[in-house]
Amino acid sequence: MEQFIVSARKYRPQIFEDVVGQQAITNTLENAIKNNHLAQALLFTGPRGVGKTSCARILAKKINDEDGSHEDEDFAFNIFELDAASNNSVDDIRSLTDQVRIPPQTGKYKVYIIDEVHMLSQAAFNAFLKTLEEPPAHAIFILATTEKHKIIPTILSRCQIFDFKRIGVLDAKLHLKKIAEQEGITADDDALHIIAQKADGAMRDALSIFDRVISFSGKNLTREAVTENLNVLDYDVYFKTTDLVLKNNIPQVLVEFNTVLSKGFEGHHFINGLASHFRDLLVAKDAETIPLLEVGDIAKKRYLEQASAASLPFLLQAIEKANDCDLKYKTSKNQRLLVELTLMQIASITFEAEKKKAVTT
Repeated sequence: MEQFIVSARKYRPQIFEDVVGQQAITNTLENAIKNNHLAQALLFTGPRGVGKTSCARILAKKINDEDGSHEDEDFAFNIFELDAASNNSVDDIRSLTDQVRIPPQTGKYKVYIIDEVHMLSQAAFNAFLKTLEEPPAHAIFILATTEKHKIIPTILSRCQIFDFKRIGVLDAKLHLKKIAEQEGITADDDALHIIAQKADGAMRDALSIFDRVISFSGKNLTREAVTENLNVLDYDVYFKTTDLVLKNNIPQVLVEFNTVLSKGFEGHHFINGLASHFRDLLVAKDAETIPLLEVGDIAKKRYLEQASAASLPFLLQAIEKANDCDLKYKTSKNQRLLVELTLMQIASITFEAEKKKAVTT
């Protein structure tokens, strides 16, 4: 059996153009190399799985191959990676600083990538300070961390800091679509959108989820397969619940909630999702705010249709009631009753409004 390579490794960026959602940083680094304006100590900071280590490796290779004549060369002898999580003592840093003095055998620079740098001990940080402040001309340090606040200010002040951002849902979805095409996989737009949302801004997580769902569904990736495998509530549930609520159909709303519970979902999860759904309907009501609707193209049409059926006062009250339920949920002694009561109140909003109209006329 042929060894399987996970997508996060198989599709790891090899050039700056491949890095997803960090154009500002990759452009800055490329221009710094081109104009010979690259600092000798760089700090890459940001959430997990957004491309910090990938950018560090690409940068390390690029600065040793400025004329582009050795594209196939990986300059492995010039790139040193240290995992500060397991090499965080003073001795590890002293060993590193001893190596730094020796110039490279091939290429122009020796690049030291120190991952999870916030894990270094206080003594190790102090031992590293002088080298970081006055490194030899042939040495470049790239520090990567998910927790910038844990790094001492004296280290921060010696580095050029690059803040990596979370990857947007749309960017992640487009990248997954590209990979699906390369792998010969037919994927629904909504299916990729759910994976991108579930990844919460981390491309590595998105690729891991993508692999998992492909193992489950094969070469045809559908929305239903993704929601089932990831154990997420399909937006169909929220559309159906909202339709019932707008019709003041309390019995059927309670039956729908019971179906959700029977599938193993918690009431908290359901009411949170319903509040988000009402928020998306509110956003879909105005042409200016439609771009804030982070959903697939098929889902967007459904949101626009349902938004026209729901009034603005209803949505504002519904969001308020769902949010209130969310706040009270953890302290409630009877959590199911709390959610059911909230659903009954939401389903009565339009009914109460109609009653008031009837009385006034």
